[in-house]
Amino acid sequence: MLRKPLLALAVATALVACSKPSPESDKGAASASAQAAAGKDGKDKNAKDAAPVKLTIAPEDLLTVQSNALASGPVITGSVQPERKADLRAEVGAVVLQVMKENGEAVKKGDVLVRLDETSIRDAVNSAEEATRAANQSLEQADRMLQRQKTLRASGMASTQALEDAEIRRNNAQSELAGARARSVSARQQLSRTSVRAPFDGIVSERKVSNGDTAQVGKELIKVIDPASMRFEGLVSADKIGVVKVGQPVRFRINGYAGQDFMGKVKRVDPSANAVTRQVEVLVEFADKGLPRVAGLYAEGRVEAETAEALMIPDSALVQNGDQSYTWRVNGKALRKVILAIGARDARTGQWEVRSGLAAGDSVMRVPNSSFKDGQTIELSTAKVVASASTPAATANSATSPAPKGN
Repeated sequence: MLRKPLLALAVATALVACSKPSPESDKGAASASAQAAAGKDGKDKNAKDAAPVKLTIAPEDLLTVQSNALASGPVITGSVQPERKADLRAEVGAVVLQVMKENGEAVKKGDVLVRLDETSIRDAVNSAEEATRAANQSLEQADRMLQRQKTLRASGMASTQALEDAEIRRNNAQSELAGARARSVSARQQLSRTSVRAPFDGIVSERKVSNGDTAQVGKELIKVIDPASMRFEGLVSADKIGVVKVGQPVRFRINGYAGQDFMGKVKRVDPSANAVTRQVEVLVEFADKGLPRVAGLYAEGRVEAETAEALMIPDSALVQNGDQSYTWRVNGKALRKVILAIGARDARTGQWEVRSGLAAGDSVMRVPNSSFKDGQTIELSTAKVVASASTPAATANSATSPAPKGN
């Protein structure tokens, strides 16, 4: 009788175990639910990303494409050099006693720059002056003898031969005096050359000697330049020199003056080309008063030989993608990507010539962004006027508004 209740209990336990869900099945169901939810969220997110976002732009973000003068011509390179410059050299052999000026110091015409030892030259001057006095005395004596011989010859007491000899001695004395005077003048000139003076108002650009140096004839002593006579000494390729004419404007930049453009005009064109480089020298004078004060600076520019009207776009509005150039044009309420055909670049303004793709009066984005999309909707923002407490509108509103009720 006891076996039947035990059998019934075992059957009931087995039935309960079969009806209870297992942990593995619970995990599978949860994972499927999460995947379904994630799939739904991903679809919603992709849908949001695909939808174009309206772009709000301000009026200052746009620029209007216009036609401007495009200058073209050959490139010119060279350096800034003074027209007035002096390379002062020693004209006498002597020891350098004192250098009066240093590099960068301003000088006036006639200022002493270098002093040389004048001891030996002064002795030569004294000797030449003594020789001149002796020659002068000899001439005076010869002249008196000639006058005496003339008197004796008139009275018949002297021969013609004696008179002629007196004339010869007088002429020789004159020649000796002239030679002595010339040597005296030369000695005084040599003495004056021991003081090297500035030939014009300017600035010392290079000092070549120091105190105690031995200066031979022709040795470089000091250089002086006139900073007010600066000019652009440039070179132009020989195959482009045919379009360069005297008087044409030149726009160029100078190394050391970043962001500053200088204007000039062609003053002279060298009639011969360099046999090695095949370049022609072109001298350009500055058109403005803002001359650089340093010589030897590198300069590069362009001779504006021709000028024509062209549609121009600034470099900031242009996007370069390999060989393709494009910009973003505002077309009504949408933004459009426009492929451009670009021409020459104007060195004066940095703008590019637009040969096709835009028309005068088109509005483009001043500074494009990489997130722009073709056909993207745009909205032009306007400045909002906020009335302050001091404005008449705010005062009127406060006057007409009902007073708050007291509690």
